[in-house]
Amino acid sequence: METITFTKSALDKISAPKKGRISYKDNKEQGLALYVTQSGVKTFYVRKRVQGKDERIILGRFPEMSVEQARKKALEAKAAIALGKDPTEEKRRLRHDIAFRDMFEEFLSRYAKHRKKTWPEDKRMINHLASHLLHRKASQIPRQEWQALHEKIGHNNGYYQANRFLACVRVIYNKAIEWGWEGTNPTLGIKKFKEKSRDRFLRKEELPRFFEALAQEENNSARDYMLISLLTGARKSNVLAMRWADIHFEAEEWRIPETKNGDPHTVPLSGPALEILKERPQVGEYVFPGHGASGHLADPKKAWQRILKHAGIEDLRLHDLRRTLGSWMAMSGATTAMIGKTLAHKSLHTTQIYERLDLDPVRLSIERATAAMFNTLKPEDKK
Repeated sequence: METITFTKSALDKISAPKKGRISYKDNKEQGLALYVTQSGVKTFYVRKRVQGKDERIILGRFPEMSVEQARKKALEAKAAIALGKDPTEEKRRLRHDIAFRDMFEEFLSRYAKHRKKTWPEDKRMINHLASHLLHRKASQIPRQEWQALHEKIGHNNGYYQANRFLACVRVIYNKAIEWGWEGTNPTLGIKKFKEKSRDRFLRKEELPRFFEALAQEENNSARDYMLISLLTGARKSNVLAMRWADIHFEAEEWRIPETKNGDPHTVPLSGPALEILKERPQVGEYVFPGHGASGHLADPKKAWQRILKHAGIEDLRLHDLRRTLGSWMAMSGATTAMIGKTLAHKSLHTTQIYERLDLDPVRLSIERATAAMFNTLKPEDKK
């Protein structure tokens, strides 16, 4: 085992081994060591004899735990051993008694932020729908309580939201167990609600009212965001994060670097979509800038509710704008493959067909659908 002085720069430079793991000792704090796995994970630990057994006491991962924090934890562990305590057993006990809030935060930092693009939505959902349970010990929230909450959310927020919530809580517990928590997952056995596939889209008689309500919306960014969502059929998250650097006006295209499927996607921009984009001020990175941490517009729920109220339209979600373009493309004669290419659907049965399509017929299909939607307006409204 090589001995080095632990510093951030020194540990940053350590490469992962091709096989197994390698270990290093800190020459400043006796007993403190670090091992590196072939996947690049770096973990601080202290190896000591505890009650006659050789124990490896895990302190934390680098860089989440700094060198200074690791040295402090190593001192505490050695002091506990000197007093006859077993830090490993104490850690197990504390982990078993962990609050659900701490379990959730560990899930976010160790897993969700690195693996899930939707982690901010998970954070908002849990903090909002389970706020009264965050302070409770995770081991002391029984299945009946989670089941009752699932049913309540289904009644108040809909089956889809309730099932997303249940799935998130389930994986939080599963990950905690995977990482050493000694409890059981209380969500096991709770059945999801049976969801109905939505087929809602803006119908012919609704489009004129919808366009009129959009025209009267004072929030220009929200209005333009909704129009671009309708005219491109792109997913909500992609439109919100649309960047000027990804729009190519000469080619009349918008290239999305990464979609929900993990692949890039090129969206042909119709005439109305190009006109809206050209009229927006090109300031900053994002087409729809916002004041939050992301830098771009957040979900404009209030503006959406105002527009629906003004238009007299019920049971319509922002995501239904994406379905609206696909539905009008179908009514305008587009094939299933053409619609799939436009909306970046990924299917084992149709991927090869999508790949054979170039953007020109897709653009033509979008133009036809766009024209059909705008033709629902009266001549005097087409201004």
